[in-house]
Amino acid sequence: MTLTLAHTGSYPRIGDTAELQALRRAIAGVDRGDLGSAQLADAENLMTRRAIEEQASAGLDVVTDGQIRWNDPVSYLAGKLAGVRVNGLLRLFDTNFYFRQPVIESRPARRGALTVGDFQFARDTLASLNGHPAARRVKPVLTGPYTLARLSLAETGEMKAIESRAAAYAEALADEICALADAGAEIVQVDEPSILLHPEDWAIFTASLSPLAVARDSARKRGNKFDLVLHVYFHDCVPLYEKLAGLPVDGLGLDFSYNPKLGDAVASLGSPIPLALGLVDGRNTKLESPAEVAREITRLLPRIAGQRAWLGPSCGLEYLPRDRARAKLELLGKIRSAVEGR
Repeated sequence: MTLTLAHTGSYPRIGDTAELQALRRAIAGVDRGDLGSAQLADAENLMTRRAIEEQASAGLDVVTDGQIRWNDPVSYLAGKLAGVRVNGLLRLFDTNFYFRQPVIESRPARRGALTVGDFQFARDTLASLNGHPAARRVKPVLTGPYTLARLSLAETGEMKAIESRAAAYAEALADEICALADAGAEIVQVDEPSILLHPEDWAIFTASLSPLAVARDSARKRGNKFDLVLHVYFHDCVPLYEKLAGLPVDGLGLDFSYNPKLGDAVASLGSPIPLALGLVDGRNTKLESPAEVAREITRLLPRIAGQRAWLGPSCGLEYLPRDRARAKLELLGKIRSAVEGR
């Protein structure tokens, strides 16, 4: 039995102390014209380091960079592609957060690294921390091609079809996955929340995952140790659970906060791949009972391939105040101790 503690994605970009307000001050300074891009990058670096330090001090085995540089999970990636401009704000699913909608003017194409530099900074930061096991890894996170396509508009005839948008985004992300693997990433998380809201697009969704799986296989052939993990959240995944578990990925992350019957589905059907168990609600300040979550994990692990699972928040933690986000991370270690009987 292996239970790995892993963060799911984002982390609050600000906090209550003056130091933790650095990014907010930098953004305001850039908006006023008092500061430039260098000062903004310094603030982003500072807050990324703090996010990684807090994950490491909470005992996580797999950390992210907290997506501190991301204004939102859509425009940060799409806005770096050729053929895409960023437009106005729209609400992000059922959250109180917003994203800037990409507008496709021509076929999106990768013209440079999207997250490789972010990964390298986070990896070097983690390596520089003292007193933490060297086995910890940094996990880059990418918003998946189907979700990017679903949340984008298109001005050209070809790209007005969601199939075309998803295929173009998939090609760009596949190149990024190859670059991340070559930079030393051993695991990449792909977030696809939109498919839960549009199950009628299943064929489009699976077609867009195929180039990503090919990129993973290519990385392995080049000698890279590399896994591709899919995460879904922000909606009930029970209706699609069995199909999701059958996808050609190396792990599946599930949000358990929307339907209490998800645990029963996993226990009944099992999983042919390891699961990332989102049993800690990333959008609720209430702390779960370690004993109760541990009992659920103990029930599910025998039904999961190899009895291997990750434990983490149901989604990114940027939706919580920073002190509560940190408490959620610290809770993960308490849950694992309860599972192990310590």
